Amino acid sequence: MASVDYFERRLDDKRRLTIPAELREEFISGVVLTRGFGHYLHLYPKQIWDGEVEAALTSGGNILDEKTADMNVRFRRGKTEAELDQKQGRITIEQHLLEYAGIDRDIEAVRAGSYWRLSIPEA
Repeated sequence: MASVDYFERRLDDKRRLTIPAELREEFISGVVLTRGFGHYLHLYPKQIWDGEVEAALTSGGNILDEKTADMNVRFRRGKTEAELDQKQGRITIEQHLLEYAGIDRDIEAVRAGSYWRLSIPEA
């Protein structure tokens, strides 16, 4: 795993986030962006989403359990998938996700285990 656990970037005019070169291999399978628990975004490598998050969301729990349903709704609301632009190492973030997180141009990315938390930089 890469030793980079934090980076800051500025989105370009097309809402594209450039992933640091040291991390691009981590996202070779694609990316999944979704709303976080607070006003921030989660950025997952596609293989982590498929292997861990999706498995957890669909693991044999009671389909009528409200807590399970709420968790599924939270993670699937606004979920987008994208491929990493191999030439520039960029991903496009949908406008509705940026609005949810209050992100205008500047982004702070912090590793949170197997995924990344994207938010506005702390002052």
